Amino acid sequence: MTSTTEPTEPLSVEQLSATTLLRFATAGSVDDGKSTLVGRLLHDSKSILTDQLEAVEHASRNRGQDTPDLALLTDGLRAEREQGITIDVAYRYFATARRRFILADTPGHVQYTRNMVTGASTADLAVVLVDARNGVIEQTRRHAAVAALLRVPHVVLAVNKMDLVGYEESVFAAIAEEFTAYASELGVPEITAIPISALAGDNVVEPSANMDWYGGPTVLEHLESVPVSHDLAHCHARLPVQYVIRPQTAEHPDYRGYAGQIAAGSLRVGQTVTVLPSGRTSTISGIDLLGEPVDVAWTPQSVTVLLKDDIDISRGDLIVPSKDAPPTTQDIEATVCHVADEALTVGHRVLLKHGTRTVKAIVKDIPSRLTLDDLSLHPHPGRLVANDIGRVKIRTAEPLPVDSYADSRRTGAFILIDPSDGTTLTAGMVGESFAAPQPVKDESDDDGWDF
Repeated sequence: MTSTTEPTEPLSVEQLSATTLLRFATAGSVDDGKSTLVGRLLHDSKSILTDQLEAVEHASRNRGQDTPDLALLTDGLRAEREQGITIDVAYRYFATARRRFILADTPGHVQYTRNMVTGASTADLAVVLVDARNGVIEQTRRHAAVAALLRVPHVVLAVNKMDLVGYEESVFAAIAEEFTAYASELGVPEITAIPISALAGDNVVEPSANMDWYGGPTVLEHLESVPVSHDLAHCHARLPVQYVIRPQTAEHPDYRGYAGQIAAGSLRVGQTVTVLPSGRTSTISGIDLLGEPVDVAWTPQSVTVLLKDDIDISRGDLIVPSKDAPPTTQDIEATVCHVADEALTVGHRVLLKHGTRTVKAIVKDIPSRLTLDDLSLHPHPGRLVANDIGRVKIRTAEPLPVDSYADSRRTGAFILIDPSDGTTLTAGMVGESFAAPQPVKDESDDDGWDF
């Protein structure tokens, strides 16, 4: 079993930066116990305040319960507490001696698929819960599919309510085998199965005395030890420029710095870089971090980069290593999840936000929509409505340097925005998905924003 003791050797600054924060999301069908698991995790790791626990105890008594309902620690909306379900994504922040955590408790209902996409889009790990009495059901497969589409690098299968099946090893083994085979086929790179009882606390924070046949980690032990630098630290370096710093003071008359958060990889002084979309090149002459010069910086640090040459650079530009520059394009093919109540249609005029850059765009085609019930493709739906996942082809007014989402979840992602009111319409992932349709010929250009 994984140990929770502190390492004997102190972590380097780079290791701390890459591994001390884990973002994870919970998913599962209705009543599988997601909120209860999160509540148990917070309670048993002593990560809740006294007044929070008192509020939960009070709400539980009002519902006629003798013991605190730990699910109420995350179900914060009044409708959620009244109905006993999760409607919106609930974010919680906590920490142990080994790691800090940001968790997203996502809804289990089919109609809230967009909420799960929102919660899991930045997750390093997804916890998919299964009721041991029901096994793998359609909703379990949907959540595995969404995790695969979002390229979540680590998935935990938490087989919950083991107390209701007598803690039988055979029940757990059958569910774990079925889910692992399905998720592996979808391309999920790492799957860890853990038998738990969120209500009783078995294998959540403390090892279970009722399942001595299980020798793996508890949920918390796994969360504390799983590596989280899977997709950012080893990607090609990307620095979206957020702000140009030019003080023009007596102390700094010639200072010109380009500030932003490194989205992926690392940058070094002396490195040859290219500014996109202009394509101009220069050399990094300095890097300022928290007001101090450094020789190297890496994701997710916020830095100011100084270049040897004076180049016209503004917010929205992307600084990248010259040898690893992504292609620029005006034609983007992507898998998207539509999150707005207004439908997304062919010919829709939108704004596309990629990193710190926002450009006009047109939806040229919607080749397919993913049917979540059986993961089949419905060809040429013509529109996507709320919670739909599908393939789109987009033409932008200006060239954009985009990575494939499979290579970088930060610089391969974008959102579509309604230009009339700023509403977020769609979350997109550049490139192929596990269910990529056959290429479809673009329709002729529409009037209006014709690029």
